[in-house]
Amino acid sequence: MTTDTTTKDATAGASAPGEVVLDARGVTMRFGGLTAVRNVDFTVKSGEIVGLIGPNGAGKTTFFNCLTGLYIPTEGEVRYKGNVLPPKSYKVTAAGIARTFQNIRLFANMTVLENVLVGRHTRTKEGLWSALLRGPGFHKAEAASRERAMELLEFVGLAGKADHLARNLPYGEQRKLEIARALASEPGLLLLDEPTAGMNPQETRATEELVFAIRDKGIAVLVIEHDMRFIFNLCDRVAVLVQGEKLVEGDSATVQGDERVIAAYLGEPFEDAPGDEEVAEVEAAEAQAETTTDAAPGKENDR
Repeated sequence: MTTDTTTKDATAGASAPGEVVLDARGVTMRFGGLTAVRNVDFTVKSGEIVGLIGPNGAGKTTFFNCLTGLYIPTEGEVRYKGNVLPPKSYKVTAAGIARTFQNIRLFANMTVLENVLVGRHTRTKEGLWSALLRGPGFHKAEAASRERAMELLEFVGLAGKADHLARNLPYGEQRKLEIARALASEPGLLLLDEPTAGMNPQETRATEELVFAIRDKGIAVLVIEHDMRFIFNLCDRVAVLVQGEKLVEGDSATVQGDERVIAAYLGEPFEDAPGDEEVAEVEAAEAQAETTTDAAPGKENDR
C-alpha cells in the first residue's frame, strides 16, 4: 500500500472557512415505483457539523448512498466543492468525501494498521511497475503511508493496538478504526452513519469528542444518528427527513420545537403523511437495493 508523500496532515482535504463543500440539489431516489428520497436540497459548509435525523425508514441512509456514489440519484445532482460527483463510490472518495457505515465494514482478518493503510489507496501515486520493481520511490512512499496511518491511529487512540487484528477490537474501538480508515483518504467531508449505534454512554461521549476534534482540523462532518442527545449536543445545524422529504432544517432549538418533528417521532400522522403500508414498501425496496449493491462484483473495493 503506497501513498502520495505530499499528503502529510489531517487538513489536506480541508476547505476555507464557510465554503460550501457539499451541495445536493433536488436529489430524488426511486426504486421502481417507490420513492425513498424526494427532491431534497441539502448543503454542508466547511467547519460545520451537520446532523441528519428522522424516524426509521425516513430515507436517511438512502440519501447518504446518493451522496457517496453507491446509488445514482434518479433525479437531481450532488456537487462537492462545485463539481458534480461521479457515479462511482471510489471516485467520490478520491474527490474528497469519505464515509463510515451503519454496519461496521472492516477487514476483520487484517490488522488495525493494515485497515488504515487500505484507506490510503485513493492517495496512492505509485503504479503497478513501481510496486513490482519495488525501487527507492516505492519504499519511500510505503514508509510515508505507514507513518501517516500511525498518526491517524494515534489521533483516534488506537496506536497501541496497531498490530492487533481488527476483529479482536471491542465494538467501540472498531467504530474508531472505521473513522480512522475514512480519514486516511484525507477527506474534506466525512459522513458518519450512526457512529454511536450500540455504544454505552462513555463510548458515545468519546465519539462526540472525536468528531469535535475532526471538525477542529477543518473537516466538515455530516452525521446520521438516532441518539437525539448526541445529535443536539454535537451539531451546528440539523435537518429532519420524514419519508424521504426534508421536513425542517435549523439549529437544535428550532428543530426540537417543531411540532411536525415531534409528531413524526411520536408516530402521529400529519398532513400528507404516508400510511404504514407505503412506509413498509419503501423500507423493503431500500433493503433490497442495499443487498444488491453489496452483492455486486467489485463493490467490496468501493468501500
